[in-house]
Amino acid sequence: MSSLFISDLHLTEERPEANERFIAFLEEKARAAEALYILGDFFEYWIGDDDLGEPFNAVIAGLLADLTRRGVKVYLMHGNRDFLIGERFCTATGVKLLDDPTVNAIQGMPTLLIHGDTLCTDDVEYQAWRRKARDPAFQADFLAKPLAERRRTILQMREKSKQVVQGKTAEIMDVNEDAVRQALRRHGVRRLIHGHTHRPGRHAFEVDGERCERWVLPDWYGRGGYIEVGRRGPRLVRF
Repeated sequence: MSSLFISDLHLTEERPEANERFIAFLEEKARAAEALYILGDFFEYWIGDDDLGEPFNAVIAGLLADLTRRGVKVYLMHGNRDFLIGERFCTATGVKLLDDPTVNAIQGMPTLLIHGDTLCTDDVEYQAWRRKARDPAFQADFLAKPLAERRRTILQMREKSKQVVQGKTAEIMDVNEDAVRQALRRHGVRRLIHGHTHRPGRHAFEVDGERCERWVLPDWYGRGGYIEVGRRGPRLVRF
């Protein structure tokens, strides 16, 4: 049985095509898999597990719960949009949270799993925001606010983010190759799978004389897709 990897679905009620594609993916491909890894930005935004009762969120959680009840292992890693997903969500769905980064043996091959934003070290402004957003004190303060206020704040931040991104070059928002090599050295692996950059593909290179590969997951704004790792290794599949 194979392991499936997805990221950057950015699920929201506002994008029904992506939602329908995700449902079809769960009902067909995912049910036959050994494990499903969701490497961040599963939701367009997540304002806290106390919003789990919101109808759209409840439907998505129910779909994941059905998959885990069928015996498929589902792992989820925080992204830059949904880093407030917590234990209540995991209890409701049967999903297991993964640290970022994590090394797992996928089909016997030690593989480094990362959302991908930590590799974009040239985007200094974003890295400063990430450090602030992942601060436990910042998160506790945010989660203490009423749901309606949190939702307004997040929507305002989304609009601001769109404006900021438009002013940045593609190179700044992509991974830094030195950061990639350092990550592989630090964890002692030769394969990396990540999302975040929305630039799907396979990159082959050498690190200290060892052949390595970096697999990048597609986002689901357009065609979408996933990476499947079976006995013959990884392959990128586009819808």
